[in-house]
Amino acid sequence: MVATRLRRVARGPRPETIPSVIGTASALIGLLDIAAGVFPRFRHSRLHAVAEILPGAVSPLAAAASIVVGVLLLMLAHGLKRRKRRAWVAAAGLLPAGAAAQIVYRHSVAGAVLSLVLLALLVRHRGEFAALPDPRTRWKALVNFVVLGGASLGLGLVIVGSHPGKVIGSPSFADRCQHVLWGLFGFEGPVRYTGDVSYTVGYSLGALGLLTVVTTAYLAFRPEQPAARLTAEDEERLRELLARHGGRDSLGHFALRRDKAVVFSPSGKAAVCYRVVSGVMLASGDPVGDVEAWPGAIERFMAEARAHSWTPAVMGCSETGGQVWTRESGLDALELGDEAIVDVADFTLSGRSMRNVRQMVGRIQRGGYETRVRRVRDLDPGELERVQRAAADWRGTDTERGFSMALGRIGDPADGDAVIATAHRPDAGPGAEGADAGPYGDLKAVLHFVPWGRDGMSLELMRRDRSADPGMNELLIVASLQAAPELGVQRVSLNFAMFRSALARGEKLGAGPVLRGWCGLLLFLSRWFQIESLYKFNAKFQPRWEPRFVVFRNTRDLPRIGLAAMQAEGFVSLSLPRPGWWRRGSGSTPGGGSPASGRAARPAPGPGASGECSGAADATRVDGAGASAGRARPGRAGAADGSGVPVGAGASRAIPS
Repeated sequence: MVATRLRRVARGPRPETIPSVIGTASALIGLLDIAAGVFPRFRHSRLHAVAEILPGAVSPLAAAASIVVGVLLLMLAHGLKRRKRRAWVAAAGLLPAGAAAQIVYRHSVAGAVLSLVLLALLVRHRGEFAALPDPRTRWKALVNFVVLGGASLGLGLVIVGSHPGKVIGSPSFADRCQHVLWGLFGFEGPVRYTGDVSYTVGYSLGALGLLTVVTTAYLAFRPEQPAARLTAEDEERLRELLARHGGRDSLGHFALRRDKAVVFSPSGKAAVCYRVVSGVMLASGDPVGDVEAWPGAIERFMAEARAHSWTPAVMGCSETGGQVWTRESGLDALELGDEAIVDVADFTLSGRSMRNVRQMVGRIQRGGYETRVRRVRDLDPGELERVQRAAADWRGTDTERGFSMALGRIGDPADGDAVIATAHRPDAGPGAEGADAGPYGDLKAVLHFVPWGRDGMSLELMRRDRSADPGMNELLIVASLQAAPELGVQRVSLNFAMFRSALARGEKLGAGPVLRGWCGLLLFLSRWFQIESLYKFNAKFQPRWEPRFVVFRNTRDLPRIGLAAMQAEGFVSLSLPRPGWWRRGSGSTPGGGSPASGRAARPAPGPGASGECSGAADATRVDGAGASAGRARPGRAGAADGSGVPVGAGASRAIPS
């Protein structure tokens, strides 16, 4: 099979259908209210005689109110389906107004009754709507302005043209568009009507324009909730868990990213770190801590997701982690790809299978390059600062990428056990002559590894100078593996190869048409995401492959989870542009943080429970669901290394930038 599915041992309760039904009903009644406000009223209704005694301005205002209520009910439908309490409160207040507008303008008893029936259902099932609000972000104001503004223009054209018998003359389409635009701003346009239709159209257009302005201003100027941040206390507790159980998962140290929130098990012996992106509660890797305490942490994670009506998902968990997740939460799991792990004791450059790597490394060494592999704590501050600046400047993209397989910082004092491998060319120092001299002295490439328990390390970042010779990545990986015994390292986790098994099986003799077709699609996508080249780059070092999985609730959630994963990894950004003074840097700083993410200094303690981080993450070892995720994120732009893996934006454990 192309992808492996972990069978669920136990299923959790099925999602509630009542909020979904009420949300759908809200959308339908919203459409009915819009139609009631746009099209002329029934002149022969039994209530017509009663309505005629009302003041003349009441009916046009009722039409405008019906349209506004309908639009708002449409906007609230999604929140009702997600059981949001604020959506329930707003809908309960709007439905009586919509019923009144139906009576006054359309004289429709049926329309009013439908609104009141939905109101009764809302009151009857009010206990179903207890979900807390999502974190606030500024970009929602821009989305609201674009979407609601466009809808107002389209609906305005319908309103202007819905009274053909009352129009004076034959206005052109341009005149109608001008009338809509002027009407949204509260002014009279070039189209003229007989009777009180001009008031109805004018009030309706003005109400749409006012609705767009008010909702956009509210979303733009309301206080923005802080993004999820790992507090100092949470980080200390996680480090204690990693000290005891960190050797179980190569991704464990990435739980210490400071733009994640965390939930602990009741015993405090396990934890799940996550970030909320576009309504998806996205965890990565396996839970941290004692395996026996994982169910308690998973239960807390799922409870938090239910409380906020977030979509739960886990990226890049191991097979054991996937089994526990599916058993305890009722979720499903699909294989994403394989992690390349090299056992140091078995690694050698001899043999025919290592011929290409051996020749490339030998050629580079003859070119005058030297390598140094050291713990972060062993670097002097000046050299560490130079490494940080070089890694930031060699990134190759405007945004730092990574989330699930990236730490987001280099040289933090708390990460003294991390390993940095550097490549140098002594004749390219500050005093050297020639084209190779640069602002970073003789430094030409950098690899950064994070601890994996007491006897392992996990590749997190990979950068090189574009002017350096091809093969820097191979040179530093080999140097790191050779220096590993002196560092007490017995196993090294390299890159994550997305869909590796499909690529490997599709190339074998006898592969079926479905497998060959899937393999061909992956090869085609590799033109942009470097899926194949990343797999072949990993395979050079003869690793053992460990499968990694994505855990999800429903198949229909996968597109949404994929988009959220790409946002978290930095492939897609929905954030509003920030002022220039907010962007003072784009890489790691001596303090161990990255100005691009606001972590040049220790962040202030955040809520720790929830948060949506808009903005890119600070590293490059990543795992993605709809795009090729992996750990070595070589950049698409720029020259390729000798392995065919692009460099510059590259980083380990990621797909190409």
